[in-house]
Amino acid sequence: MADVPADHASPVIRPGVITLARHGEPALSRKVRLNAPEYGLWWARYEEGGLKDGQVPPPSLVELAKNADVIIASTRRRSIETARAVVGERAFATDPTFIEAPLPPPPWPTWIRMSPKRLGFFARFWWWFFDNHGGQETRKAAEARAGQAADLLIELSASGQNVLVLAHGFFNWMIADALKKRGLTKLLDQGHGYWSIKRFDRA
Repeated sequence: MADVPADHASPVIRPGVITLARHGEPALSRKVRLNAPEYGLWWARYEEGGLKDGQVPPPSLVELAKNADVIIASTRRRSIETARAVVGERAFATDPTFIEAPLPPPPWPTWIRMSPKRLGFFARFWWWFFDNHGGQETRKAAEARAGQAADLLIELSASGQNVLVLAHGFFNWMIADALKKRGLTKLLDQGHGYWSIKRFDRA
């Protein structure tokens, strides 16, 4: 078989960039003090709620979305409203694979009361280290889901498409960890604040 001339060789396709963005600030107030059972009810309302009014996404995130070939939100309302704020009338996909990892309340006596932010920290600690899942998704199951999400994003970006996910803080971190384990390189990490992003590509 004759050699293919160099100028007719198939071009090498560089994988696209994967961006994980956290949603904007939710409407549900954190200026309350709750015990563990009350926190469970508060978190259920948080999961159902949308964004606080009057927010504007960072211009850098809006610009990044313009250059994204694939845009995905989770099926939670706060994620969908974030995507709409960022992309305007442009179409985007929704996928339950990207919903937040659960936050069952810690098994504490009811006399312990604190803010949702602090209770959320301890709820995550008990879920992560002591498998306190309360019948919800376990850490092991969430890690498997994060791996599935990472594999999907890698597959979507393999053909050179830039992929943007508009989802949730802790589960985005879990996906980021799965991407790193699969050999991707972190380009940017803005932490865990609202509207923050993490970016990865294949080195």
